[in-house]
Amino acid sequence: MGKTIDIDWSKLGFSYIKTDYRYVSSWKDGKWDAGKLVTDNMLSISEASTALHYGQQCFEGLKAYRTQNGQIQLFRPDRNAKRMNNSNRRLLMPEVPEEKFIDAIIQVVKANEGYVPPYGTGATLYIRPFMIGVGDNIGVKPAPEYLFCVFCLPVGPYFKGGMAPVNFSVSDYDRAAPYGTGAAKVGGNYAASFYPHELAVKDGFADCIYLDPATHTKIEEVGAANFFGITHDNHFVTPDSPSILPSITKYSLLHIAKEYLNMEIEERDVFIDNLSEFKEAGACGTAAVITPIGGIKYKDKLHVFYSETEVGPTTKQLYDTLYGIQFGDIEGPDGWIVKV
Repeated sequence: MGKTIDIDWSKLGFSYIKTDYRYVSSWKDGKWDAGKLVTDNMLSISEASTALHYGQQCFEGLKAYRTQNGQIQLFRPDRNAKRMNNSNRRLLMPEVPEEKFIDAIIQVVKANEGYVPPYGTGATLYIRPFMIGVGDNIGVKPAPEYLFCVFCLPVGPYFKGGMAPVNFSVSDYDRAAPYGTGAAKVGGNYAASFYPHELAVKDGFADCIYLDPATHTKIEEVGAANFFGITHDNHFVTPDSPSILPSITKYSLLHIAKEYLNMEIEERDVFIDNLSEFKEAGACGTAAVITPIGGIKYKDKLHVFYSETEVGPTTKQLYDTLYGIQFGDIEGPDGWIVKV
């Protein structure tokens, strides 16, 4: 299904582009159908769908990368499959078998192969699997039917003109409840973050940092990304909490820090009043890989890490290594790369 696509890869941002094919599979009477590729990007669902009224839905985000020799590869899609099933279990939705999940992604990437940006542009094919509860159901209970869908679109490099640090402010709002849905990738968590994000941006910050909902003393997440810090004795530290979304990028960086850069790694509490323990800090996630943190504003004081204008050397090394693995320039650990 390959075709030539007329896109100026250098001008791509992160906005919706309708590609040629998407995958749709439905669950009813206790089982999934075979699933198929379709060209229509509109879904027709019941007005009484639980996804619309009670937020019974979840999603994932991953990318396809084109290597120097023109091959297309995925980065750890099995981890996205596992994480989506964690979200599904939390919301009483049916699990998607891992093979079905990965097969759906490969089908969508192959069918839209012309939209995978060329190597060297920094652009990638962003892939969005999601599941919604559908069917006629007005009671507050799980849906009778579900749709599992996957679509994709080309996106530009997160940093136009090179990676640069940004500043964040600490929010008084909570991203999730202590025993809520913080560890699941569900839309409600994101809807709740729109307002605090807007407040942070109005104050001149890239986004806000959420503290733990129980005590408001520990860093949990940075906007929609995970936090990490590099201590003065070169330990890679990331927060540990049951209400953090387990970032695939974060766990990949933990492995790279230990196995590739010979750093000590720690998942532990990160106290907001002890920011001086870190010489560098960053936020990590699928979109940017790493966003370096210049400074964090807490209680009217801006704590600056390495620099507000330059990326710290360890952060850059971590970024370059993971980026290199994703684009096929550096050998990744076994099982991390799936060829399309």
